Amino acid sequence: MSTTTNYPSATPQNQPPKKDYKNLVIGLLAAGFLGTWGYLLWNNNKQEQVQTQQQSQISKVTDEKGQLQKNFDDALVRLDSLTGTNNKLTASVNEKDGQVANLKKQIRGLLSKNKLTKAEEEKAQSLIKELNDKVSGLEQQVAQLTSDNQQLTADKQQLTQDKDKLTNDLTTSTTQNQALSKQVDIASTLNASNITITPMHEKKDGQDKETTTARRVNKLIIGFDVSNRIAQSGPADVYVCITGPDGKPISVPALGSGTFTTRDDGDKIYTAKVPVDFEAGKVKSVQFAWKQNSEFVKGNYKIEIYHNGFKIGEGTRELKKGGIFG
Repeated sequence: MSTTTNYPSATPQNQPPKKDYKNLVIGLLAAGFLGTWGYLLWNNNKQEQVQTQQQSQISKVTDEKGQLQKNFDDALVRLDSLTGTNNKLTASVNEKDGQVANLKKQIRGLLSKNKLTKAEEEKAQSLIKELNDKVSGLEQQVAQLTSDNQQLTADKQQLTQDKDKLTNDLTTSTTQNQALSKQVDIASTLNASNITITPMHEKKDGQDKETTTARRVNKLIIGFDVSNRIAQSGPADVYVCITGPDGKPISVPALGSGTFTTRDDGDKIYTAKVPVDFEAGKVKSVQFAWKQNSEFVKGNYKIEIYHNGFKIGEGTRELKKGGIFG
């Protein structure tokens, strides 16, 4: 069934329908947004990569410079530790002080820069190596000097021990020699025997007559023999001490009396010093006359004979008062 109308139609029957661009625009806008977002994301990632790479490079440069600084500081520590170790070493350091100072100056100049070129980095490494080589040479000197010092110390200790031993040996030898010398000295003391004391009256014609009467005696003839098997030949002094009846030693300085030192009793007055020309291994007879510038009195006269500080013999002789015809 067909329907007819007299009103005109809003859309002509033969005109094609209009295209809808809305979805296309939306699509294009979405694509553009996605592209812009993707670019922004890519660009951001790129910048992050660049920053990371730059930071890595900065960190690498910083680490390399820090390592150079550490190597330099280590070398300085080694050098400082050697200063003053030994006077000889200090002198050696002083000789190289100009070279070391120049190296340190160059290295500090390079490390003071914020950024080093490859050539500067290699230069710094070379200078630090040269500095370390000099320090190593000094360390070898230290080792050698230490070894020499230890050897010298050991030698000194050995010499000290040797000296102490020699001193002890010398002391022992000296003591033994002194003891031996003392023994020889004592053993070389002469022995006195056959002691005789003869009171005499010397007449005007020079003739002597033996008497025991005190008032007639004007001299005493004292005789004795001396001997010793080990004493050396030569002059020897024998001291004769005469003690009078009053117990006092008879001493006449004008006639040669004096004092001498005994081994046991200290200083002692002697009446006469008699020189003896002794011959080793032989008996020597000694005789001398004692004349004094005063009269002899009655009583006992004691005669003591000394040699080398020792008493080697003694005797006593009595002088009597005498009778009317005495």
